[in-house]
Amino acid sequence: MSTPAPQSPADADPDCPPAATAPRGATTGATTAAATAAARPAGLGAAVWAALGIVYVVWGSTYLAIRVVVETMPPLLSGALRFGAATLLLGAGLTVRKGWGALRVTWPQFGSAFLVGVLLLVGGNGLVVLAERTVPSGLAALMVASVPLWVVLLRRAFGARTGGATLAGVLLGLVGLVVLTAPGLTGEVGLSGLLLVVGAAVVWALGSVLAGRLPMPADPFVASVYEMLAGSLGALALSFARGEPGGFDPGAVSAASWSGLVYLVLFGSIVAFTSYAWLLQRAPLPLVATYAYVNPVVAVFLGWLFLSEALTWPILVGGGIVVGGVFLVARNER
Repeated sequence: MSTPAPQSPADADPDCPPAATAPRGATTGATTAAATAAARPAGLGAAVWAALGIVYVVWGSTYLAIRVVVETMPPLLSGALRFGAATLLLGAGLTVRKGWGALRVTWPQFGSAFLVGVLLLVGGNGLVVLAERTVPSGLAALMVASVPLWVVLLRRAFGARTGGATLAGVLLGLVGLVVLTAPGLTGEVGLSGLLLVVGAAVVWALGSVLAGRLPMPADPFVASVYEMLAGSLGALALSFARGEPGGFDPGAVSAASWSGLVYLVLFGSIVAFTSYAWLLQRAPLPLVATYAYVNPVVAVFLGWLFLSEALTWPILVGGGIVVGGVFLVARNER
């Protein structure tokens, strides 16, 4: 998630996502595929635009789905169920296509993927799920869009050089993030929920940066299996620590929440994920990276359309500034 441009499917779903976003980059086969796609001329056909549309809409809609799920389902338990099911489905698909040997990795690779999965899916996605009990889905998506900005700052802390134009984009995006917190300062939205989303973005960025520095599995799909396994186990452990399973009554969960969970598993974690991985091999990376600033716009629109979430001035102005900052970073870091 390179800076703003994601490099690994496991790092791309803001919510998932697999090592989720905006930048989720890992030293995996996806890095090579991404570099190849960016370097060669691409004949953009209908399949490329269809796949890009899936990534735009489906990943943008995951915030809406999460909001619906947590209305009647314990947040961390829902994450454990989501990533557990996605692990089984993706793992089964790999074994059918390539055999059990496809899942074989070294212990260092397993440990790296597990750590990245905990950071991205438990720390990043888990905090977003907790926050969306009180934070509108569109506002959460706009704040998560700041991930590329945090990635730049963390990479700089690790010694990477950063150009002045990139830093200007980071500063602009952080100004937008301050504007987005205005509803929390005025009491319109719980400030604690907004701080959880900021924390989620920082932790997701940390997982993305470490993914590029650790010995990850060569196959990005295999890496994602172990990342999602870590996300499922980690979310389940925290769910028990919070006492969620003890008070969980499946019969009390609404049909809408169950449907939202199924949507997150099948479409958010499988369909869009597969489309993203395919795009990394078939389309120019700068084009693929546009999902980082299109997803929040989709999320805001869907939240307004289906949940009647208000489009207040902090959301419109702050969101526009954040997206603009991410755009500047993406343009300068290509």
